[in-house]
Amino acid sequence: MALISKIPSGPLDSKWKTYKSTCKLVNPSNKRKLEIVVIGTGLAGASAAASLGELGYKVKAFCFQDSPRRAHSIAAQGGINAAKNYQNDGDSTYRLFYDTIKGGDYRSREGNVYRLAEVSASIIDQCVAQGVPFAREYGGLLSNRSFGGTQVQRTFYAAGQTGQQLLLGAYQALERQVALGNVDMYSRHEMLEIVTIDGKARGIIARNLVTGELERHFGHAVLLCSGGYGNVFYLSTNAMGSNATAIWKAHKKGAYFGNPCFTQIHPTCIPVTGDHQSKLTLMSESLRNDGRIWVPKQKGESRRADEIPEEERDYYLERRYPAFGNLVPRDVASRAAKERCDAGYGVGSSKMAVYLDFNSAIMRYGKVEAHKQGLANADDAAIRKLGNDVVKEKYGNLFEMYEKITGEDPYKIPMRIYPAVHYTMGGLWVDYELMTNIEGLYALGEANFSDHGANRLGASALMQGLADGYFVVPYTLGNNLADDIRTNAIPTTHPAFEQAEKEVRERIEHMMSIQGKESVESFHKRLGKIMWNKCGMARNEQGLKEAIEEIKALRKEFWSNVRIAGEINEFNPELDKAGRVADFLELGELMCIDALHRNESCGGHFREEYQTEEGEALREDDKFMYVAAWEYKGESNYELHKEALEYEVVHPSARSYK
Repeated sequence: MALISKIPSGPLDSKWKTYKSTCKLVNPSNKRKLEIVVIGTGLAGASAAASLGELGYKVKAFCFQDSPRRAHSIAAQGGINAAKNYQNDGDSTYRLFYDTIKGGDYRSREGNVYRLAEVSASIIDQCVAQGVPFAREYGGLLSNRSFGGTQVQRTFYAAGQTGQQLLLGAYQALERQVALGNVDMYSRHEMLEIVTIDGKARGIIARNLVTGELERHFGHAVLLCSGGYGNVFYLSTNAMGSNATAIWKAHKKGAYFGNPCFTQIHPTCIPVTGDHQSKLTLMSESLRNDGRIWVPKQKGESRRADEIPEEERDYYLERRYPAFGNLVPRDVASRAAKERCDAGYGVGSSKMAVYLDFNSAIMRYGKVEAHKQGLANADDAAIRKLGNDVVKEKYGNLFEMYEKITGEDPYKIPMRIYPAVHYTMGGLWVDYELMTNIEGLYALGEANFSDHGANRLGASALMQGLADGYFVVPYTLGNNLADDIRTNAIPTTHPAFEQAEKEVRERIEHMMSIQGKESVESFHKRLGKIMWNKCGMARNEQGLKEAIEEIKALRKEFWSNVRIAGEINEFNPELDKAGRVADFLELGELMCIDALHRNESCGGHFREEYQTEEGEALREDDKFMYVAAWEYKGESNYELHKEALEYEVVHPSARSYK
């Protein structure tokens, strides 16, 4: 099957305008006859459900949490990008587009990325109108700060809880539509199968997680907004419930999976402290806006950070990348931290951490405040107190979170950080309209592969989720449903629904019948160790081949020795998790297969065999400038389809931040 991206013709800066002006429309009375199923109620799902409900469609929204407010989007901290150029520092739609293409190491579509940059400003206007309390300057204008991979300040923020505030805005819009009767909300429901009829997605099979009952739901179209698959690594910054089941079931039903090996390691996370941990805690990348990252110049340093004099500190990012310094992209910063720790310069009890130091920022802000208050002769203690107050206003909740977890005061002692799994750039393959290769099945936000290439720039996840839900899918969905207005709701007694439910029921019964000796958690943890050690921050051919065989063996053991307590038709979180881990055990293998086939390094995919003399990623543009879209052909059997990436405006070059 040929992969047709449906990128509109014409100049890059007019493609989306042309599309919106020429796409097919559905009139209001016909919209009321069309039913849409939305899976997931994070930023992408809540914004899509709210927008489609507002337009008049009949929407069914599903989330496995008890409320849409618990979607993992709430955990995003640092900000959301938009090309408004409030700072007058040279930003523009084109510059945001270029930074995103470059940040993704030239492995994303020009058309999709330019559209993302183009609608970014509208997102901020939308959210302000909803009452999202973005930080503001003294004069009342919205404030911006810096994020990695850029040389301008374009990141809008609400302290260190931007995701929470944006999600509450989308949630309120969603709840308004629920109250009006345009959206039916199904909480504590998990999608376990896509139903297709005559090649089109026509509904889902969902499990009521409270009663255990299986339910059938029809939809003229199905939107998957279920987030990423970072929890395949077990330890990640994702919420523990985050999973890949929705997109993986769609993949096994025929939807292609794009670039599964492109996973992002976030450079500023609280380090692992032991095997007891079940997740990791993110320290926002916004901290690199003001913090300075360093390690001691002496190996095996045992002194406390505040006892090490300035001349004995190595600010290695500033040394290696003078143009961007501490604001290099996440993949570059992560690999640099790993390199320093592997070389013996790590800090903390594990020696697998580096320092993120706010002392310079505190004193800088303090001096500015002292000048503002006319304190010409303020001493260092007074300046530090003033600076602490400014930093507390900007990042206070992050500092409090760090102190609660580590017991250390980051106002006095530098934070210790180390890279951890965070985001997944891979996902279901979609075209320009966000539709998968299965007609009527869409993927939005982190569930698709489309906008970030091999590495996502910070503060772009919230931007993409809201762009897809508020501003893209309301047009593209209508363009396709205009040809479906004569299709009446298909009864869920249709044989396709019967068969899909039968398959789900048999899978659950098989899982429960195993009655083995090992817990679901132990299988997940073992899979995570394989993935992190052999398909994590660095990969090589031998390790990936070993990982594939180890995952196959682990999957075989899972299906013969897993122990699941409880019953099927009841509230059973262990059964829920077992299904998700079973899907991870299949997805993990595909990730390794994809990483093995891509004989190059780019973005977050770092093959040790392909690096420059200075240890930077070495792309092979003549061989791998394509989207790797995998088709499921049966257990451990995948067929590769390639979508060539063509650059009409940006000319790919060696990515340098020096």
